[in-house]
Amino acid sequence: MIPPLLPAAADLQGRAPTLGVLGGGQLGRMFLHAAQQLGYETAVLDPDPASPAGRVAHAHLQAGYEDPQALQRLGGLAHAVTTEFENVPAMALKTLAAHVPVSPSGDAVAVCQHRAREKAFIQAAGVPCAPFADLVDETGLAAAAARPELFPGLLKTATLGYDGKGQRTVNGAADLAAAWADLGRAPCVLEKRLDLRVECSVIVARGRDGACVHLPLQQNLHRGGILAVTQVPAPDVSPGQAQAAVAAAERIAAALDYVGVLCVEFFVLADGSLVANEMAPRPHNSGHYSMDACDISQFELQVRTLAGLPLTPPRQHSPAVMLNLLGDLWFRDGADRPPRSPDWISVLALPGTRLHLYGKTDARPGRKMGHLNIIGADAAQVRAVALQACDLLGLPPF
Repeated sequence: MIPPLLPAAADLQGRAPTLGVLGGGQLGRMFLHAAQQLGYETAVLDPDPASPAGRVAHAHLQAGYEDPQALQRLGGLAHAVTTEFENVPAMALKTLAAHVPVSPSGDAVAVCQHRAREKAFIQAAGVPCAPFADLVDETGLAAAAARPELFPGLLKTATLGYDGKGQRTVNGAADLAAAWADLGRAPCVLEKRLDLRVECSVIVARGRDGACVHLPLQQNLHRGGILAVTQVPAPDVSPGQAQAAVAAAERIAAALDYVGVLCVEFFVLADGSLVANEMAPRPHNSGHYSMDACDISQFELQVRTLAGLPLTPPRQHSPAVMLNLLGDLWFRDGADRPPRSPDWISVLALPGTRLHLYGKTDARPGRKMGHLNIIGADAAQVRAVALQACDLLGLPPF
């Protein structure tokens, strides 16, 4: 076991303990804020000079994720390293792990990077997921087309797809070849489209000693493949379904021998059954509400798992709604007009609103610019305020 990395302890060279992260996006930025609040120095490896995390880190190594010199420098600077996105090269994590504790491991991240491996792993862990088929060549195309139970379905690229990217709807076998060609004939997974009642997710944090805690189950609404709204407590998920989802997420984390924060997304089907959709080896958009509604946020949990600090079960002290804020909100006057900031003054005048902007230098449609948490004494009041915020921002109601 690696001893806990205590925030107040300097090493023999007088260095303050430093936590490193691969990736400079908003998840890295919020992780760094949580680490700094606990007294750690921080370091980021990201090629973007204006990355949100790089701009708030104690040290920003501006280089590619596979740059051997940058990895060597990060391994010498940081006492432990994590990642803020699943598409970081798994080999970079394995390279760093030879010199410094890394969590999650490169092997765990590699499973989450590939949809076919991910679904096979979820099934092997004893958790059901949607019926699927690999599609990597003409033979796989023919085999998938010959399985009528997979249609209507979704064809998804096996790697690099997120927020609805790299996906095509396939209504029948006759559409499959054209959809595959449209995705560049890249390795794909064909997944049966299920009759959904509600989407939800569970965030677990697992330490090196196997201790595991979780946030409350989140109910999620996606628009255009991008998370739009999260509600906690989940209004349309029964306690039994929530308990089953938490147990399944913890089982997957244990099977991965996972260390860190892991999000597992689930579907509750029309018949009430539960299936896993996918997982993210990092904090997740649906857990952002925890920054204001819980006594320990998902980002502090990430710090605790990385540094070997105690994992105490988070407590949600307030019902919450999280609204995702995309760059589209800056273009309400039209895409051909200069961007204009939303009316934050009116939004922040609403009770219980907590605005989190990510420090991105330019707004673009579809780009995640921030999120708005609304908390309050009861779920009905929180939802009512959230709907007022939606009206002020020009977001559709939920």
